Amino acid sequence: MKKVLWLLLFFFLINIVSSDKIFSDTSNVVFKDLLPENQHKRSSQIISHIIASTHYQKRSIDDSLSSEMFDRFLKKLDYNKLYFLKSDIDSFNQYRFEFDDFIESGKISVAYDIFNLYQKRLGERLDYVFKRLENEFNFALDEDYLIDRSDSPWTKSTTELDELWRKRLKDSALRLKLAGKEWDAIAKTLTKRYKRIQKNVSQLQSEDVFQILMNSFTESFDPHTNYFSPKKFDDFKISMSQTFEGIGARLTTEDDYTSVSEIIVGGPADKSNQLFAHDKIIGVAQGTEGEVVDVIGWRLDDVVQLIRGKKGTIVRLQIIRADALADALPDTISILRDKIKLKDQTAYSDTLEIEHEGRKFTFGVITIPTFYSDFEGRRNGESDYRSTSRDVKNILEELKHASVDGIIIDLRRNGGGFLNEAVDLTGLFIDTGPVVQVKDSRGRINVERDNESGIVYDGPLAVIINRFSASASEIFAAAIQDYGRGIIIGGQSFGKGTVQRPININQILRNKDNKFGQIKLTTAKFYRVNGGSTQNVGVTPDISFPSRYNFMEIGESKRKNALLWDKIKSVNYSAVNNYSLLPQIETRHDVRLANDSDYKIFLEKLSEFEKKSGIKTISLNIDVRKKELDKSKNPSKEIESEWDSTNTKIKDSKAKRDF
Repeated sequence: MKKVLWLLLFFFLINIVSSDKIFSDTSNVVFKDLLPENQHKRSSQIISHIIASTHYQKRSIDDSLSSEMFDRFLKKLDYNKLYFLKSDIDSFNQYRFEFDDFIESGKISVAYDIFNLYQKRLGERLDYVFKRLENEFNFALDEDYLIDRSDSPWTKSTTELDELWRKRLKDSALRLKLAGKEWDAIAKTLTKRYKRIQKNVSQLQSEDVFQILMNSFTESFDPHTNYFSPKKFDDFKISMSQTFEGIGARLTTEDDYTSVSEIIVGGPADKSNQLFAHDKIIGVAQGTEGEVVDVIGWRLDDVVQLIRGKKGTIVRLQIIRADALADALPDTISILRDKIKLKDQTAYSDTLEIEHEGRKFTFGVITIPTFYSDFEGRRNGESDYRSTSRDVKNILEELKHASVDGIIIDLRRNGGGFLNEAVDLTGLFIDTGPVVQVKDSRGRINVERDNESGIVYDGPLAVIINRFSASASEIFAAAIQDYGRGIIIGGQSFGKGTVQRPININQILRNKDNKFGQIKLTTAKFYRVNGGSTQNVGVTPDISFPSRYNFMEIGESKRKNALLWDKIKSVNYSAVNNYSLLPQIETRHDVRLANDSDYKIFLEKLSEFEKKSGIKTISLNIDVRKKELDKSKNPSKEIESEWDSTNTKIKDSKAKRDF
């Protein structure tokens, strides 16, 4: 009898050890009702006061803002309307015009009541998920699935939600099946995915709910004004550190996905030319042979831990491209981990040889990845300290010595950097004069000027920008355009024309426990010397190139509640050239491209991409999906390939990719 008992115990232990850890860890997950903590009342009051009195946009905290905040809070909890019922929303509506009062008084318990009901509804959905995954789907049925439900009405019953979730699960399962997985592996992957979501939500704390609530408030002013809870602020400081041992990318979370918010210039991801801003990471594997771990629904810090690793090791990422169509399969890329070095972020040059109408031309191409400056070296009086303007000045002297016919400044994917470097860089191409105006929340205007007389380079100049050129890049390009100093070519820039500054609430309240967090606040706005803002609209090129970015949710104008473009008085400046030949240049450009057969194919592919990118409903029939995939595995790659074959004469593959 004892032997039998020992055998039973042995097999029981074997089952426990061999089972997947994530199942055992989350089998008894309980969602706890959360309540606001004592410091949250004081925090909400002081944050509302600071933002109302200091934010660039003077906006009243009233019922109008309350209504926006109410909608934003619900959207942060349930963006795709997958959890709450219409009856829930109807019951919440009594508070629509009271959220402003909650924030100012610090009585925020209603927000926690809504969150606690969200947890309950999520638990109900997960119960359905785990039960439904016990049986395989019929992929031969002809039915469709609406991917984006953000504009759809709230469902009226659990029966409707069950049907919605059945299709959601079926779409996820079909994607895995098309990627080569069998049903057992599919069910296991999806079960683990939703167990992870269940575990993550169960681990949320009071400060997490407070952060969601406060960002619903701050983002009613503009998308760049944010609140960081103490824990999130610590994470933010780590993410902003200039010492990386990983892939060199900043990540964020969007609707259960880990999304790339920024590629760090000079880092492994940047050098690999494989990972880009707005790509979604759905799987992570170690080395060349490691198993891909599905990370959909994971907490951001857990995903970061998987991606980080020792210098010289390989991490494989499974990604959904930012420009991928709704039914596209993920790509898998490999990146060699490394540390980011300052030298990899500095400006560099090359030459471009073109033959046109029987004449050979040589142009100097200066690529500026970011606007950088070694302030410590400058402060210490080092004669060879690095900065964008100093490095470009040296490059210009070398290119002048080589007798180039013109200079091209490449600012594509340059997200900005130090403002003073944008001003000093402009000074290399003009004599003296204003470069940018900065207007603060009190209406005071400060003009940043180039005060150093003399021009380093006065020859033909072109500046290339695209949708990822932002902030300091836009200031430089706008100044060159306003002065008529050069021609701007490429695509419309990002449109980030605002200035933010951090405010540590703990310092204001003289709190040593660091329990109040920090806010990042928009306090000023950039304006061109001609008076127009760079905010929202960015810089419009003199010569435009078509781009798939035009059909993607990229740029300040795509951000919810972004500050609008406006204009102030221009400052006195002397334009170098009015470019009266620009209309003739545009005409010749259009004629040349109209006669280019490769360019025509590129436009056709771009048009097809535009049509498909707007599709939000996809088939759940496996044969239909296979046909769609066979038509084009990745339309953006076809577009890229066709553009590469046109007569642009730009040899660098990274440059070609960005148009």
